[in-house]
Amino acid sequence: MSVRVLVADDQALVRSGFRMILESRPDIEVVGEAEDGFEAIEAARRLLPELILMDVRMPNLDGVEATRRLVARGTESRILILTTFDLDEYVYEAIRAGASGFLLKDVRPQELVDAVHVVARGDALLAPSITRRLLDRFAEQAPGEPAPPPQLESLTERELEVLKLVAKGWSNAELAEKLFLSETTIKTHVSSVLRKLGLRDRVQAVVLAYEAGLVRPGSSV
Repeated sequence: MSVRVLVADDQALVRSGFRMILESRPDIEVVGEAEDGFEAIEAARRLLPELILMDVRMPNLDGVEATRRLVARGTESRILILTTFDLDEYVYEAIRAGASGFLLKDVRPQELVDAVHVVARGDALLAPSITRRLLDRFAEQAPGEPAPPPQLESLTERELEVLKLVAKGWSNAELAEKLFLSETTIKTHVSSVLRKLGLRDRVQAVVLAYEAGLVRPGSSV
């Protein structure tokens, strides 16, 4: 079954380039395009894409605010942020708004295709440079001891351990090896954590863990 994709970017050349790459694959369908955030919101409502490639900097309504509004409306579409610079100031806010990851516009064709599949199936996509910047931001913005959200009390000891390791960027395979569990069991734990905390994906789990003070930039787990 094809992954339905919406491409939102104010540059026609970028949109056509992404469309050409994605539509060369039999398992991806570009169902529409948008030139700004308002068009992206309307197209998402009308076309119900599984994934939205969302440019950060667009006229009228930028990708961050469009992402925030879509998530607030309960969209089931996954949102993959497009940016020109890996240190884009807007990336942090986009991920806080509910995006499932980010992608540089100069990405190789195969990396674009892989990213679409990764995010569409519910996983998160963060490059090391953005992860590092996110952690630096948390270090800057949270000098005091934050109060853990009450939802954390619903987690078992094992789920809390899994959440901390996810927040450090560990993959399911790495988690399975460290905890001496199967990857299937790890996936079950991760899904349970997301469900109990009301989170969309691993990116939001990382944000919550750092904001709650469960882990700190540079700390060991």
